[in-house]
Amino acid sequence: MIKTTNTNIMKMKMKTILLVTLIALSFGSKAIAQANNDCVVTLSLFVEPAKAKNYDAALPHYENVVNNCPSYSIATYQYAARMFKHYIKEGDQSKVKDLIKAYQYQMQYFPNKIKKGRTLSRIAQINYDNEIGTKQEQFDSFDEAFKLDEETFTSPKSLYTYFSLAKGLFDAGNKDVQDVFNLYDIVYEKIEKEEIDLASKLTQLLDKEESGEKLTSKEGKRLKAYEKNLIAYGTVKGSVDGKLGIIADCPNLIPLYTRDFEANKNDVSWLKKSAGRLNSKDCETPLFYQMVQQLHTLEPSAKSAYYLGILATKDDKDSDALNYFNQSAELETNPSDKAKVYYKIAENFRKSGAYGKARSYYRKALDNKPSFGTCYLKIAQMYAKSSNGCGTTVFEKRAVNWLAMQMADKAARVDASTAKNARAASSSYRQRAPTKSDIFSEDMAGKTITFNCWIGGSVKVPNL
Repeated sequence: MIKTTNTNIMKMKMKTILLVTLIALSFGSKAIAQANNDCVVTLSLFVEPAKAKNYDAALPHYENVVNNCPSYSIATYQYAARMFKHYIKEGDQSKVKDLIKAYQYQMQYFPNKIKKGRTLSRIAQINYDNEIGTKQEQFDSFDEAFKLDEETFTSPKSLYTYFSLAKGLFDAGNKDVQDVFNLYDIVYEKIEKEEIDLASKLTQLLDKEESGEKLTSKEGKRLKAYEKNLIAYGTVKGSVDGKLGIIADCPNLIPLYTRDFEANKNDVSWLKKSAGRLNSKDCETPLFYQMVQQLHTLEPSAKSAYYLGILATKDDKDSDALNYFNQSAELETNPSDKAKVYYKIAENFRKSGAYGKARSYYRKALDNKPSFGTCYLKIAQMYAKSSNGCGTTVFEKRAVNWLAMQMADKAARVDASTAKNARAASSSYRQRAPTKSDIFSEDMAGKTITFNCWIGGSVKVPNL
């Protein structure tokens, strides 16, 4: 009997605990729901006018959101950034720190929704633009952002500022020249990586256009964005080269590397970079030969084979050069560097008049580096030079220039560094192509011309 009573008491206690727990949970859920409802109202008082760019109406509510609902929505800080940028643009420098804080809040409350490299580089750029901190502190901020998340550190402006600060520290005697060279290689490679990605996407859309398909509205916007960003990266690449300036010219490089050669002659990484820099500047020095031979002895690689190919070319040993370049292309894993090797091979074939082989290697270069506009331009030149041998009539021969024009136009669109020359070439080819009166008199409007020479393919005559 006692045993039964104890069992009943235990059951009653368990029911009581369960009831109290349910009541607590109910009150807790109501409290959370109430808090969320309050945050919806609090946030809307700030966000709604901010959406309409009525920042004077939005600003008084911003602090309330930050104090009471800081982690409710990332939209708080996204609109806050727009708001503070507006005030700064209007001349209110007191909002600079608020802008920085808005980005810091994003990282604090929404670490999984932001891109650290992009956000940190934005903060670093704001500090630089507003002269906050020393040059060393500014550089360290960019350096931290890049090393923490290189993938999303993509701003052309910030990449330039990052390198520019390093060069400035060198000029002030606070950074070693080799550190500047190393950062130059890193930044340049990053820019080329972004260019390749953008040009690859752009080329797909250009090919779609060329095939006669109409781009969707979204594709049209993306095409314009890709072209705009490629121009920005091309500009920055030129600016980075300019900023490096005379410290990377042959008169400075040769004594520097001559001094350091003995100490670094067994360092494969140093040899690759140093030989690469001497080669990029076309420095005529026996030191280059020494570096290349030493590099090939220590570690036969894509780079050493490539440099041996260059030396063979200079000695007019075209067959040896081709063998070395082919070895290099097979061993190379970096797409941009592989493209350079294929370009060298293509150039050798082009200069010997083997246009078909040259084009195949230019295309291999473009497969690896779609932003290599010079390859399109070289193909255009070969087309134009072959016009007399491609066609049975004067009209058909002149029509080859339309193909050359297409290649030159593509060069201008994927590569800002070749854009000026490419546009000039395109204009020249357009003038050589059949005119509207030619098309009318030959009754060729809308017809397709097929080429049976090495060029192959076809071109559609424009409609009048």
